Parts: sequence; C-alpha cells; structure tokens
Amino acid sequence: MSEIAFAYPKTFFLLLLLVPLIIWYYFRQHSVASVQVSSTAAVKDLSASPRQFLRYILFGVRLLIISLLIIILARPQSSNSWENVSTQGIDIVLAMDVSSSMLAQDFKPDRLEASKDVAIEFIAGRPNDRIGLVVFSSESFTQCPLTTDHSVLTNLFKDIKSGIIEDGTAIGVGLANAVKRLKDSEAISKVIILLTDGVNNQGVIDPITAAELAKVFHIRVYTIGVGSEGTAPYPVQDMFGRKYLASMPVEIDEEILQQISDITDGKYFRATDNEKLRQIYYEIDKLEKSKIHVKEFSRKEEEYLPFALSALVLVLVEFLIRRIFLRSIP
Repeated sequence: MSEIAFAYPKTFFLLLLLVPLIIWYYFRQHSVASVQVSSTAAVKDLSASPRQFLRYILFGVRLLIISLLIIILARPQSSNSWENVSTQGIDIVLAMDVSSSMLAQDFKPDRLEASKDVAIEFIAGRPNDRIGLVVFSSESFTQCPLTTDHSVLTNLFKDIKSGIIEDGTAIGVGLANAVKRLKDSEAISKVIILLTDGVNNQGVIDPITAAELAKVFHIRVYTIGVGSEGTAPYPVQDMFGRKYLASMPVEIDEEILQQISDITDGKYFRATDNEKLRQIYYEIDKLEKSKIHVKEFSRKEEEYLPFALSALVLVLVEFLIRRIFLRSIP
C-alpha cells in the first residue's frame, strides 16, 4: 500500500503563520466600538442572524485554502511502492587487480585507468545484468556487491586507485572473494571476469584452489592478462623524489590464468593495448542471458492534484458565499 511522503517537509513550518491570523481575526471580531446611546434595552434581546455566522465559516475556508497551498508547496509524493520485475541478464563480478604494477603506461593513460574505462563501457552496455566489483592486491575486498544500479557501480569504479590496499598480487584471494559474492546467486549463468597483470605472490588461497571452488558453484571465470609484450614503462621515484619512467619487464602468469579458465569452462584472453582490451570485453558481452528477478522501487509520483482540486473547490465555495449569502453584509 502506497503512502504519502513530502519532498520538502520543512515547508509545514509556514502553518505557524495561521496562528497570528487567527488571533488577529478573533480580536477584530470582538472589538467593542464606542457608541453613545441612552439605552441598549431595545437591542439586547436580538439574536445574531444566521447569515452573520457565515463570516466565521468564510474565514475558516480561507484558512483551509492557505493550508492546502502549503501542503502543495511541500510536494506530496507517493512512496513505499515496490514491485518485482523480471529482466533478462546474468550475474557478473568483475575482479580487478589494483597492485602498483597496474600503473605501468603501456596502456593509455596506464593499465588501471584503461581497465576502468573499458569496464565502465562494458557495464553501460549491459543494463539488465546484476554486476558487482571486487578489487585485490595483497588482499581483497568487495567494492560493490551485485547490483542493477549501475550508476552507483560506475561511481564506485571511478574511486578505485592503486595503493588502497597493501601492494602485492593475491590472485587466489581475489578470485575466492568474487566466488563468495556469486555462490548464492540463483541466476543460471554466473560469471567472473578476473583481470590482472602479474603473478600470484600473496594470499593464503592458491588460485587453482579458488578456481576449483568456482567450479563447484558453476561459475565460469574469464581471465584477462593485461600488459604489452617484453617490457613496459613504469613510473618510479629516485632518492631525491624525482619521478621518471623506467622500463620494467612484463610478467604475467599466463599458465595459471589459462588453468583457471579451463577448470571453470571459461576462456583466457591477453590484452596488450587498449583496443584489444575493448575487443575482449566485446567478446564476453556475447554471453548467453538468463532471467533474473529484481525488486525495484517504483518511481515517486507527484500527489499534489487532490490537494489542488480541494483548494479550487474551497475558492469556489468562498466565492459563492460572498456573492450569494453575504452580498449585503459589509
């Protein structure tokens, strides 16, 4: 059942203005005029005309009109309206390496920023999928759980920086964390896209063990090795704090990444530049889709119309009272 909420509830403080209006009207109606007469005996038994009471009703109608206008200014809206929506899609977790080696500049502007840009494009192209984000270096944490709110996911993606976790490359831990996010999913198709540019050298979970765990939960893992062939320019700092680019060897454990994809019935890709990375995500984009159910909050609807119509009716009532019943009363 929908309820009424107000976008600007502080507007109701304007109702306090009615208090001085009521006080003013009360003293205005009870003020005593100074009239010199010899005696009031002739009029003391006269009762007030029913038409005179309409003046009080007229004032009450005006107060109601003002109150309704204040309610309209507070913007009444319908809320608490939920609905279950069936959409076509799969559940995907992006597991991204954020170790310091991802700052190498064989991609433009560097591996990490290029990977983020292409992943954001991939997310924008799959509006019906639930997508989550896991990052890893020496450890791993979930940046965003599975969600269909891709605007939130995209903003969290942009916040990723190298150095948010102690340096290292824990591929097994990152993969295991991604599996944890997908293991309870009811989607027919569950996918992890694991992107790294290094060799597993941290973490208590072996990458192959994590891959076997993914297989148990019927999760396919697509692995991406990021880095050019041979060497790549990497930003370093000398003892005087000066920064420069040094040529560093590219070391990607392609054998492990290939084994992970083989065990989980996925596929291994090697990206050596920005365009090849885009092509890889384009190929993954062709995955089959399955139906998922999403509980969505319905859009808020403006509910001012009943209040506006009520105010209009009261304006008409006031007009009729003044023109018909109070026409001869000053």
